[in-house]
Amino acid sequence: MSWQSALACWFLRRRFHPQTLQPTISVEHARALTAKRVWSPRVPRGWTLREQYRPDDTPLRGEWLEPPASSQAAAQRTILYLHGGGYYFCSPRSHRSLVFELARRANARTFSLEYRLAPEHRFPAALDDALAAYRRLLVDGVSAGSIVIAGDSAGGGLALATLVALRDAGDPLPAGGILFSPWTDLAATGDTIRTNNGRDPMFSGPAVARAAQFYLGDTSSMHPYASPLYADLHGLPPLLLQAGDTEVLLDDTRRVAEKARAAGVRVECEIWPEMPHAWQIFAPFIPEACKALDNAAAFVNEATSTRANQPSSETSIV
Repeated sequence: MSWQSALACWFLRRRFHPQTLQPTISVEHARALTAKRVWSPRVPRGWTLREQYRPDDTPLRGEWLEPPASSQAAAQRTILYLHGGGYYFCSPRSHRSLVFELARRANARTFSLEYRLAPEHRFPAALDDALAAYRRLLVDGVSAGSIVIAGDSAGGGLALATLVALRDAGDPLPAGGILFSPWTDLAATGDTIRTNNGRDPMFSGPAVARAAQFYLGDTSSMHPYASPLYADLHGLPPLLLQAGDTEVLLDDTRRVAEKARAAGVRVECEIWPEMPHAWQIFAPFIPEACKALDNAAAFVNEATSTRANQPSSETSIV
């Protein structure tokens, strides 16, 4: 564990963990805290940040990070990124440090989606927005096999739910999915909700089920599109999952990895010692975040290259 990650854990425990110990969760406080702490990292040299936040920018409302025009390889890879934040706070701006570093390391054009947030827009609003954004990319001429859908925390669960919903609808599937500390079980049934309670520097175990209600409303916490742990995972593209071993949501990663492998999906599952929830967002400050994103970038390149070399009959699920 680097001193940088130790410092990040100290910061998270002081700033976030006390809030998740409260009997109620304040949407307004979470949004205000995030907005106050949003900082804008420098756009990678030669890259272009193109913001699309006008009302008529849907379904691609958010921001593009585009590589230099001279980078031909990047034109062949697109990352659709879904930010975390419990479905009720955060934004593409709050996750720029992660997205910028992932895009640069993968040399891939990246779109970070501003999906609608709960409780104003409950399930399935976020999923509908993710599906619409992916389908718009296809309409705009982006090859399904050149796309990787990625996300962290709630965005990681949303990325997996998007893959499941695309498969169920018969859409062409992307080349792969990347799930950073994904929230895949809104019913909060994992053993680590209890066993890692107190070890996790960011969340308390009991807060998970409380937070889920903002998004779920009257929807069952085991609905497979809200909690993709309960979905049939057969036929999905390759997955990369990363989680820290002290997270209360650790079992949300481990159980998905086990279930996906049993369904015949190619899965890479990395459990990192003593890393906080979604530590990749601390890149480039934390060395472990940089290494994790290097692994994710390698996955993007391998998954898209493999799909590019497959016959078209092998790249979609019927």
